[in-house]
Amino acid sequence: MSVERELAHVEPETAATNLVEVRIAAEAAQLAVMRAVVGDLAMRADYDIDSIADLRLAVDEACSSLVRLAAPEATLVCRFRTGGDRLSVTAEVLSDDAFGPRKDTFSWRVLSALADVVSTSVESDPAANGSHLVRIELTKGRTAHV
Repeated sequence: MSVERELAHVEPETAATNLVEVRIAAEAAQLAVMRAVVGDLAMRADYDIDSIADLRLAVDEACSSLVRLAAPEATLVCRFRTGGDRLSVTAEVLSDDAFGPRKDTFSWRVLSALADVVSTSVESDPAANGSHLVRIELTKGRTAHV
């Protein structure tokens, strides 16, 4: 499966970077797990309460978009990286559709407003019977404490 193949491209961890990977069934009922993980990581990284709420909502929007595109029986994979003053999330799922999330929707506007940087990509996977790996990446920096 291509998701395992993609793991080889993850940068090696350094002392300043922490990586957490979570895999769940690509179903809306499972998204609370991803919200809880990003909330906990942001809290441990000393994000303020508003930024934690933004991250939870951003991860929910990104994962919801991917669940809608997911192939039957697909697994949603999220990698959370904390390091320095930022938290990065990479969410991906196998899809039968060759198109990624639409960027002209209210959902995408919300996602873009909640994170500092948001991008999406679609990769063909010849080994997965014509499936495509759809990915959303987002980053949010920590607000300086005054």
